[in-house]
Amino acid sequence: MTNLTTLCYIEKDGAYLMLHRTAKENDINKEKWIGIGGHFEEDESPVDCLLREAKEETGLTLRSWHFHGVVTFISDRWQTEYMFLYTADEFEGELTDCDEGELEWIPKEKILELNLWEGDRLFLKELMEGRDFGSLKLRYVGDELVEIDGVKREKII
Repeated sequence: MTNLTTLCYIEKDGAYLMLHRTAKENDINKEKWIGIGGHFEEDESPVDCLLREAKEETGLTLRSWHFHGVVTFISDRWQTEYMFLYTADEFEGELTDCDEGELEWIPKEKILELNLWEGDRLFLKELMEGRDFGSLKLRYVGDELVEIDGVKREKII
């Protein structure tokens, strides 16, 4: 498994398709709400991974998507991860069950009320305001976000 991943927020009628990660034991995302996506397989491009993961986790075939940036996650508990972040606004097919948790369409105005990673809130705000960010580096100690783009958290707030 690589440390390269994709994450996508599929959009429909002012809502994002969110995955409530409840099914896997020993899941770093346990009980968190995230978009859909996952790790690259051998020889995949970011778009190959995006399309495969969307189909595997949701049953949907994406027809239109937009790349927003790369998020670098650094942690004292897992290997550094480089995540390619997308939104998608056109798809076909029927939503299926996901073996990683429950999929649910959540209105955008309710997203920030969910149990999210703190860093996810940052890029979700950018996405919901229609902005690309290029690159974002987030450093965690345990579940706590301690640094954003090299700046210690207490200096930002």
